[in-house]
Amino acid sequence: MAERVQKYLARCGVGSRRACEKLIEAGRVRVNGSVVALGACVEAQDEVLVDQRPVVLSSGLHYWMLNKPVGYVTSVTDPQGRDTVMRLMPKHLPRIFPVGRLDLDSMGLLLFTNDGDLTYKLLHPSGHVWKTYHCGLRSQPPESVLERVRSGLELEDGPTSPCKAQWTRGCLEIALCEGRKRQVRRMLASVGYPVEWLRRVSFGPLSLGNLPEGQCRALSEQEVEALRAAHS
Repeated sequence: MAERVQKYLARCGVGSRRACEKLIEAGRVRVNGSVVALGACVEAQDEVLVDQRPVVLSSGLHYWMLNKPVGYVTSVTDPQGRDTVMRLMPKHLPRIFPVGRLDLDSMGLLLFTNDGDLTYKLLHPSGHVWKTYHCGLRSQPPESVLERVRSGLELEDGPTSPCKAQWTRGCLEIALCEGRKRQVRRMLASVGYPVEWLRRVSFGPLSLGNLPEGQCRALSEQEVEALRAAHS
């Protein structure tokens, strides 16, 4: 059965569906010898190349969780030569990639997979997958400030969607279903409460739990199924 090239590439573990779309737009993808455009389809018998290298479906899909420490870049490679989160993952795994990002100076739960289709669904705004963070602040914001945060704030790239925010156990807990660059930090700075440290503690139905910082583990079948159901 025919499917969109970007979806096929994502299922092969090349990257997220959006990353695969960028490869197509850059003219780096060929099907049966011809450069293809967005919207093209591929069938099982077709030869698919990215940068002249064959792409085939992986023999299996992998799903992992990492407790990311501060100081690691969330990417597969880094042109500046900085340590990436891939250094913390097992070397025997096939090509996998992070699901979304955590800033260099942020820590906590980071997912990895070679399931590009699931990655796309988890990160797309229409999925409404909640991600929860704990934030260290210098002082507790009053309820009036928290209500502003919950209702949505005007940032330089547009208004934020409503979110959840509460002060608990000496830090601010905030949950978003968006994923803009440094969004939590920008939101809180805009109301006068800059973040001193930030840790993601849950992604959809998955929680960081007691996984030690810098350590990773494979997800269980039940956890993978919970992720698949989270975006529906």
